[in-house]
Amino acid sequence: MQIGPYILSNPVIAAPMAGVTDKPYRQVCREHGAGLVVSEMITSQAQLRDTTKTKYRSDLTGEPKPVMVQIVGTDPEQMAEAAIFNVSNGAQIIDINMGCPAKKVCKKAAGSALLANEPLVSEILSTVVQAVNVPVTVKIRTGTTPDSRNAETIALIAQDCGISALSIHGRTRECKFLGPVEYDSIASVKRSIEIPVIANGDIDSPEKAKQVLDHTGADAVMIGRAAQGQPWLFKQVADYLFSGHYDPIPCLEERYNTILAHIKSIHDFYGEGLGVRLARKHIKWYLSHWDTPISQAQRLSISTTDSIAQQATLLDDFLSSTFTKAA
Repeated sequence: MQIGPYILSNPVIAAPMAGVTDKPYRQVCREHGAGLVVSEMITSQAQLRDTTKTKYRSDLTGEPKPVMVQIVGTDPEQMAEAAIFNVSNGAQIIDINMGCPAKKVCKKAAGSALLANEPLVSEILSTVVQAVNVPVTVKIRTGTTPDSRNAETIALIAQDCGISALSIHGRTRECKFLGPVEYDSIASVKRSIEIPVIANGDIDSPEKAKQVLDHTGADAVMIGRAAQGQPWLFKQVADYLFSGHYDPIPCLEERYNTILAHIKSIHDFYGEGLGVRLARKHIKWYLSHWDTPISQAQRLSISTTDSIAQQATLLDDFLSSTFTKAA
């Protein structure tokens, strides 16, 4: 899998997810086998670059190459300026969000809502491509509604505008994350264009990843929600695609070390207060895959504390109580 001059180590990509794929999460995904990670979507509005949220999302210090940043917006010139800014900030690939189905994004006619306006899609893509000297990619859905699917048309527009690769979630904006994924639609898109296509949607196991690649002919898979709480899924998928075999999930002690290191990196990155709050969802996801169920009282203690030290201690106490660590 290649995007512009960048050859990926494997065709397994961590999907951009707002509120999830922050710097600590991207790091743990890379460490556990993701061939590429994508930032949370960053607003194209220049006046918001100094907000706390955007500053955290724009922190690319120490990111492994290639650094891929996703931007979101509806104004072509503003999107181009955002691309230029993010490239100057360290981005080596710019991804354009035309796939987010969230109401707060779509009500501004951004994200997947853009798919309803093909001329504007063309103008945004061509303007951004011409503005920067790095590869530009786009993430889309199959259309805005089941009655107005236009992914093939959008894909051809993207190719004509100079887009280097296209990711497609196999559902419409209206479907959000419900119902079956339209792998046939992804296959049609792949047949209609020559640039690389990345398949996304309900890929939750190594076997499923191979089935999707075989069915769609896509060049890579993109994994989102399925990796929450089990980042080792990336390596399992990559190994299976290369060899037909993959190791079982890591042992309890290895997972224990991964979890504590990830939560510590969240605490260190965001600090007291914000760090505790943002760690809660990751802890919840990790514990949903843990071998021993956590009691309601323990879960409540971890999820309600406002102290970094206490959250880390409570989590460590529960995890370490469920197995015997090697001497």
